[in-house]
Amino acid sequence: MRLPNWLARHLAALRAVLVLTVLLGLAYPLALVAVGRLPGLADRADGSLISAGGRTVGSALIGQSFTDADGDPVPRYFQSRPSAAGDGYDPTATAASNLGPESVVDTIATDPADSGPSLLTQVCARSLAVAELDGVDGRRPYCTTDGVGAVLAVFRADGFTGPVVRVVSVNQVAPATPFLASYEGVPVELARPGHDYVAEGGVVTPVRGDAPDEPAVPADAVTASGSGLDPHISPAYAEIQVARVARERGVDPARIQRLVDEHTRGRGLGFLGEPVVDVLRLNLALDRRYPAP
Repeated sequence: MRLPNWLARHLAALRAVLVLTVLLGLAYPLALVAVGRLPGLADRADGSLISAGGRTVGSALIGQSFTDADGDPVPRYFQSRPSAAGDGYDPTATAASNLGPESVVDTIATDPADSGPSLLTQVCARSLAVAELDGVDGRRPYCTTDGVGAVLAVFRADGFTGPVVRVVSVNQVAPATPFLASYEGVPVELARPGHDYVAEGGVVTPVRGDAPDEPAVPADAVTASGSGLDPHISPAYAEIQVARVARERGVDPARIQRLVDEHTRGRGLGFLGEPVVDVLRLNLALDRRYPAP
């Protein structure tokens, strides 16, 4: 007996669901698990975990912070780059900040919960913090000495033209001191919470300042990676941390630098990417060779 068309269509759809379920829901995942058990791949399939002293301390693929319970850097360790993944290096919330180069004006609201720093201010604040930790020059172009973006909202008599009639340092609030006393002869005001000076007609005007063209604090020390999970830092960032780590561990800085060199990986195939330093393995090697007093 020939089945009705509607029933035949439903049975064909059911067979397709069953076949695809077996192939894609069972056979394919099991095949991938089997491949992941092959010699040379098992470690990577398990997350490239790193053990020390009989316990798992991290992953070769996912970075981690070396901070204390209050979130402050532990001075005897090399520090990782910032992370925008969750509260930092959260593999379940891998993400970037989604802030771009145009993000230079902070959101300053009456309620602190509604406030937020721009990317520029985040970079300035991080550079200042690294400078204080490692004793280097933390100045960067377009940053104030108190670690926010050096940005003005400039109001002119005719909108975009005419003489300047008002100037506001949009990222500084009381009790700060404006990073410029005046601009084109007009005193610089501090920003007030709840005001959008751009919407009010101010022209966003970053001020470069006297920072060197090549800041002492490298870019990876003040910016997060796209995933927020990068386990590496640049040799330049490691270099400015050598003196601090050596001092904290009572070791000749030359010995710490040699250890950094041992944990520096060159470009892939000799030309892909940039040299990087494996922070976790470097810190583990420090604890083995030069334990803190």
